[in-house]
Amino acid sequence: MSFLTDLFTNKVFVSAGSGWFVAQLVKVIIDSIRDGFSVKRLVGGGGMPSTHSSLVTGLFISTGIVYGVSSFEFVIAFFFAMVVMYDAMGVRLTTGKEAYILNKLRERDLAENKEPLYDKNLDEKMGHTFPEIVAGVITGTICALVVCLVIL
Repeated sequence: MSFLTDLFTNKVFVSAGSGWFVAQLVKVIIDSIRDGFSVKRLVGGGGMPSTHSSLVTGLFISTGIVYGVSSFEFVIAFFFAMVVMYDAMGVRLTTGKEAYILNKLRERDLAENKEPLYDKNLDEKMGHTFPEIVAGVITGTICALVVCLVIL
C-alpha cells in the first residue's frame, strides 16, 4: 500500500501521467468530432495535441519544480523531452507520410487487380506537426503547474 501511496503522491509521476491523460482525452474528443469515435484513438499516436509532448513536458517541468533546474534530474528530463519531441516531428512524422504514399500504391494495386505488397493499410497517424507539439507542450505545462503548485 505504501508503494501506491508514494507513487500517486509523487508530483513528477502525477504531472507526467496527467499530461498524458489530459492530452489523450482531448485528442480523442477532437478526433471524435472530426472523424467519429474510434477505439484505436484511445491509445494511438499522432494527432492534436501531442500526447508524447504533453507527457515529457509534464515530466521535465515538474522535475524542475521539485528538484530545481540545476539538478541532474532536470537535465536528464529536459534532454529526454527534447529527443522525444524531435523524434515525433521528424522520424515519426516522416514515417506517417510514407505510410500514406504506400497506402495509395496499395489502393492502386487493388484497383488494377494486382496483388498488393501487404495485406492491410499502414497507420498514417504516427508523428506530429509543429502546432500539435506546441499544443502538447502547453497541455503538459499546465498539468505540471496545476499538480505541483495547486493539488499536491
